[in-house]
Amino acid sequence: MATVAQQVVVDVSPLGIGEVVHVARHGAAVELSERAQDAIQRSRAAVEELAKSPDPAYGISTGFGALATRHIHEEMRAQLQKSLIRSHAAGSGAVVEAEVVRAMMLLRLSTLATGRTGVRLETAQALADLITHGITPVVYEHGSLGCSGDLAPLAHCALALTGEGEVSDAEGVRRPAGAALAAAGLRPVQLAAKEGLALINGTDGMLGMLVLAIADLRTLLTTADVAAAMSVEGLLGTDRVFAADLQELRPHPGQAVSAANLRALLDGSEVVASHRGPDCHRVQDAYSLRCSPQVLGAARDAVDYATAVAERELASAIDNPVVLADGRVESNGNFHGAPLAYVLDFLAIPIADVASMSERRTDRFLDVARNAGLPPFLAADPGVDSGHMIAQYTAAGLVSELKRLANPASVDSIPSSAMQEDHVSMGWSSARKLRRSIDGLAQVLGIEVLTAARGLDLRQPLKPAPATGAVVAALRERVAGPGPDRHLSPEIAVAVDLVRSGALVAAANTALVQPLG
Repeated sequence: MATVAQQVVVDVSPLGIGEVVHVARHGAAVELSERAQDAIQRSRAAVEELAKSPDPAYGISTGFGALATRHIHEEMRAQLQKSLIRSHAAGSGAVVEAEVVRAMMLLRLSTLATGRTGVRLETAQALADLITHGITPVVYEHGSLGCSGDLAPLAHCALALTGEGEVSDAEGVRRPAGAALAAAGLRPVQLAAKEGLALINGTDGMLGMLVLAIADLRTLLTTADVAAAMSVEGLLGTDRVFAADLQELRPHPGQAVSAANLRALLDGSEVVASHRGPDCHRVQDAYSLRCSPQVLGAARDAVDYATAVAERELASAIDNPVVLADGRVESNGNFHGAPLAYVLDFLAIPIADVASMSERRTDRFLDVARNAGLPPFLAADPGVDSGHMIAQYTAAGLVSELKRLANPASVDSIPSSAMQEDHVSMGWSSARKLRRSIDGLAQVLGIEVLTAARGLDLRQPLKPAPATGAVVAALRERVAGPGPDRHLSPEIAVAVDLVRSGALVAAANTALVQPLG
């Protein structure tokens, strides 16, 4: 990953995926550009003009949702905004991860910076200050239907701005929002006309989780190439099927990248070279070895599509109503989460399939009928020792769960708000299950790497390729090599940590002229 930025400037132009990750995951501060400040002030002027009008304007001088028919008099509008946030902060269940909440706040700030929402500059600045001071509102897992935006999650963020609700401070201590704001030298915001709605009517939770998923999957899919190469090598498979001219017969871009990675990872392997001669009678490898570039490449292409959707959404201004360039304030349906929900659901499919293929390679190592001469279950003393027998059970259980998580949430819709909101995306649910899918994939890949490394060690004195050898060496710094049965769960945890962090890819790259794609 690139060097972590100390500060991200939020401008009228879109944020990049890397900037979102820096703020969400690495605690970077934020600052509003002068252009953004000017845009915010211009749109606020248009809202204030409408607020003076005797004609009702949605979100400014009316109720919300099915209550939009009621005109709210001027003296009640501050209460209207406060009531909106309090009533919509109705989440329930487990607390959402801090990185998701920080991403959500940043993306809402980015929309405010476009000058399409009509908030005051002081309100936008207050949100920026919350992010910069590391104050993270407590947001709960259930509450968003992915339409009219991520209402409940964003309402919990807005509630903290007003000094109400709970937050985690910069040290991770959970405390009342008012106390955390005071300790940071910040003042609660008194919301004005339209501001409550502008703070919650966005797809920022769904988008934040998509952006983080894309970052994670780029690391995990390259790690999957590493794991596949180790398995091909350890199971005495051939690298000839990954040749560039064979791959060019089917010119999918992700497949080309994955095959190139496999060729580089296996280059110089004594293990692969040992069975290239006339004594080798194997005609072709099993699909889980031979077809790795096709599956991993298709997954890469899916992530590229998801990236295109995320970048369009990052360039969007989601609110209802919105302030247009000519000063008009218009209602719209851009808050509907379908574009995000579909792609969030889509990504869970290749994740399940990549994990399924990984588990099949792990299983091959353990079966004496298919592991090309290795001991049963890679055990030191089969019968006394069980080796990696139950590690495969764990992988199989994870894959089964990933298949269930691949069922789409976006095909469901439950009407809400007295049938005013009669079709919703369920995109928040798609995003939440995608995060569980990504976690499951990392665990399955960790088990494959742990197993493949043991298999390669058992091929000694033949040496693995320099790149795969570097991966084994990185693992062996924290996990011992083959031997009698040990407590296996901590070793799996170490392997999974190395997978998640990208350390295995980094280790492989130390032995390569060009880094893996």
